[in-house]
Amino acid sequence: MSRTAVVLFNLGGPDSLDAVKPFLVNLFSDPAILRVPGLVRGLLARLIAGRRAPIAREIYRKLGGRSPILPQTEAQAAALKAALGGEAEVVIAMRYWRPFAADAAARVAAFRPDRIVLLPLYPQFSTTTTASSLSDWHRAAKAVGIGHLPQHTICCYPGEPGFVATQAEAIGAALDQVPPGMPVRVLFSAHGLPKRIVDDGDPYPHLVERTAAAIVARLARPGLDWLVSYQSRVGPLEWIGPSTDAEIDRAGRDKTALVVAPIAFVSEHSETLVELDIEYRHRAEEEGVPLYLRVPTAGVAPDFIAGLAGLVREALGRPGVAPYGGRRFCPTACGRCPVPG
Repeated sequence: MSRTAVVLFNLGGPDSLDAVKPFLVNLFSDPAILRVPGLVRGLLARLIAGRRAPIAREIYRKLGGRSPILPQTEAQAAALKAALGGEAEVVIAMRYWRPFAADAAARVAAFRPDRIVLLPLYPQFSTTTTASSLSDWHRAAKAVGIGHLPQHTICCYPGEPGFVATQAEAIGAALDQVPPGMPVRVLFSAHGLPKRIVDDGDPYPHLVERTAAAIVARLARPGLDWLVSYQSRVGPLEWIGPSTDAEIDRAGRDKTALVVAPIAFVSEHSETLVELDIEYRHRAEEEGVPLYLRVPTAGVAPDFIAGLAGLVREALGRPGVAPYGGRRFCPTACGRCPVPG
């Protein structure tokens, strides 16, 4: 019987306040994030991390001194393993903090699989998330001698029915809390990107729009007021928009309730629990938004986990490819991205 390892990719987060600065150094040292020559990038990464660390520590202090993303991802890994009937080993590879891809590759090598499924917990592909994690993984896999194994890559799943159903159910429940007669708008909030990355061909915003449209279709509420916005802007570069904070301000002017759905995240972390739940909620109150409701991420919702299990089985039905083919966008040419691989 074939032995299958599934590698779950996520961003990662500091596990203590002391880990905040090195976490930020890792983040800004990623060439997919800070697109400057290597020597300059290393220096800039330390400079930016040093400046941002005090602010970031306060954010994580509000979360009890650490990011919750690892225990959340561990719960998703356990649920996925159960959904697959326990027949696959599910391993976590975080991009910017422990367990790193090297840790995951060592665990996979010890398991001695016949094939590997690579499953990013990013529903929408981006060069800054999925591509970066996959490149990191393939370096680590080669280093421990498993880079030659068949590797079945799941590129993205912006319209996966289980994911869409999970989000639609949660959004519908929030909409039902809005008092009759009160105007309401659904704000699909996703992590933003610098505009120049999108201008260079990154398909992420197109995939985010695809997810939002699929959820709205599933909701089947005629006349629903909705749009996609982007959060978490940092630095002086121009970012894609509209921004979530600007849309909160507009809702205040319109006296419209907001149902905020973080559709590019499937785990709770600082950008949902602090940025959306605390900072943006406070902004909404200040701007006169009559009601602010935040929808939870997919987490371990049964439909979502079943959808991930289905993606794994579908991937195993395709030929495995090793090593990574180096495609700039979709590494599998699966047809889900609106641009060629």
